[in-house]
Amino acid sequence: MTQTSRAVRIHAHGGPEQLVVDTVEVGEPGPGEVRIRHHAIGLNFIDVYQRTGLYPNPMPLALGMEGAGVIEAVGEGVTHLKVGDSAAYAAGKPGSYCDVRVMPAMNVCQLPDMISFETGAAMMLKGLTAQYLLKRCKPTEGLEVGDFVLFHAAAGGVGLIACQWAKALGLRLIGTAGSDEKCALARDHGAEFTINYRTEDFAARVKEITDGRGVKVVYDSVGKDTFDKSLDCLRPFGLMVSFGNASGPVAPFAPGILGPKGSIYVTRQTLFTHISSRERTQAMADDLFDVVQSGAVKIRIDQRFALTDVRQAHESLEARATTGCTILLP
Repeated sequence: MTQTSRAVRIHAHGGPEQLVVDTVEVGEPGPGEVRIRHHAIGLNFIDVYQRTGLYPNPMPLALGMEGAGVIEAVGEGVTHLKVGDSAAYAAGKPGSYCDVRVMPAMNVCQLPDMISFETGAAMMLKGLTAQYLLKRCKPTEGLEVGDFVLFHAAAGGVGLIACQWAKALGLRLIGTAGSDEKCALARDHGAEFTINYRTEDFAARVKEITDGRGVKVVYDSVGKDTFDKSLDCLRPFGLMVSFGNASGPVAPFAPGILGPKGSIYVTRQTLFTHISSRERTQAMADDLFDVVQSGAVKIRIDQRFALTDVRQAHESLEARATTGCTILLP
């Protein structure tokens, strides 16, 4: 059976004006696939990177990396989902900006009854990102209760989850944000210290907070504007974790600078390496579901847009006018 669906796609790279609502045909799932009807869709900065061409893809491109809804059909070989299940996902293949889609089942997880579609759509990509950052991206000396970490964009979707999760793990998180209001929001969600990077030198402030020692890890999704100074925030053998480019890509640098700064480490991470198997995806999702259901991490949704208002949603995200998570509602 073939049905039609609205799908937000781009036919050329560029600004939000490239986003158009097309009508596409959706068929039956093949082996290893499911068909899911969305109730809510997550918005993320990777969607902007794909739209602008920073992360190029073939055209036309249906955008969107996460969503939540109801399973309508299951392909051969899929055993962890059945028709009627509530489910949510973050997936390596874009296409969630739509009413219904056929997609690989590998990264689709059954959603616990306690977690709503809106929360599921808002938390999968950002929550799984926070999970791998805090649990899998550790310095050579490890992370222990009482250790300092620096988290840029602490009032964003990933940041607010990370603030809460880090506090639950006993870490002392220093968060940066671009306004006093966003700094207050990060503190309300568990950041022990916050720095308004528009009015303060965050590297100098980090050294002050840590009595000159620096932090064990910097988690940075901002990119160009924060990378260089972040290296100066690290203690010897510290780890710089780059996982985004909100201000633009990081410029090339000479590895030789890392030695004098304390024999520090630098890594560039992406979620999709971490969720490259069904078993790993489920294990990470179970950890996320547990911490959300326990109440230790609350998923804050501050912006809701209709699917047809997707251009406005992208404009707000790029202007850094959003806090917490943003979802699209089909």
